[in-house]
Amino acid sequence: MAKSRAVKQELRQELEKRFEDSSASILAEYRGLKCEEINALRKELRKVGCDFKVLKNRVAQKAIDVKGEEYTALRSSLKGPIGIAYVKSDVAAGAKALLAFAKDHENLKIKGGLLDGQLLSDKDIKALSELPSKEVLLGRIVGTLVAPHRGLLTVLNGVGTKVVRVIGAIKDKKAE
Repeated sequence: MAKSRAVKQELRQELEKRFEDSSASILAEYRGLKCEEINALRKELRKVGCDFKVLKNRVAQKAIDVKGEEYTALRSSLKGPIGIAYVKSDVAAGAKALLAFAKDHENLKIKGGLLDGQLLSDKDIKALSELPSKEVLLGRIVGTLVAPHRGLLTVLNGVGTKVVRVIGAIKDKKAE
């Protein structure tokens, strides 16, 4: 049964809002996946802060047209049964989860995506998935910031230790 114009308008507005709220969007073709498999995909993606939405291509095209020129690059990927994974937080974790699911289910094919207005190919998404998680990267940054201070502390600590050893050696010599 056909949807009314008002329902389609509401769907388009929902898609626009999802595009705004997400830091990245990854398109995947789900042709041949069963409903249970799509629900399993949604469950896996929710664990890493992503949503997977199956959509009508025509409604998605209208939402993309309204969003502006940076989103129009996605139009070429809207062929066949398409779903969009909206990544809200860690893009690398979302890409890892999506590619891990695609590895186990050959019917799920990554078509491309969008990150900060830049069109991503399936190879770009694979490269994103190979990045460490956000927490690991933040840990590395903190480690890099702390390293000079730790080195300075070691040097200053070494001077004090040497002075104590010299005084101890002089005391031992005089005690003989």
